[in-house]
Amino acid sequence: MEIIRIGSQASNKGPADWFTGQVRIDPLFSPNAARRSAAACVTFEPGARTAWHTHPLGQTLIVTAGLGRVQREGGPVEEIRPGDIVWFEPGERHWHGASPTVAMTHIAIQESLDGKVVDWMEHVSDDQYQP
Repeated sequence: MEIIRIGSQASNKGPADWFTGQVRIDPLFSPNAARRSAAACVTFEPGARTAWHTHPLGQTLIVTAGLGRVQREGGPVEEIRPGDIVWFEPGERHWHGASPTVAMTHIAIQESLDGKVVDWMEHVSDDQYQP
């Protein structure tokens, strides 16, 4: 059994290479010898969002607060709310973040493949974010 105590892991600012706007990442757990999944609680301030990206084994988002937006390549921008669960297929190009006026928090869960959980790409433009 492993217990990861609240406050034992520092919050991190979302890197500007991967995010637009103010983002806080609170790690929950990381892959280890017996677990290939990783999770973080991510808070996006209004207007903040990820860059386009993919996950080699997919990603699950569990929205816990606020109002957000998600989009997969070629699909419409969709609103997400607390209690919504979003699944992105392995290799599916997508982005997610807050609405323009309301912050959003979600738990992001993804699995590691050969030590990698994500492939980051270019930033989401304002036109893509606000169609």
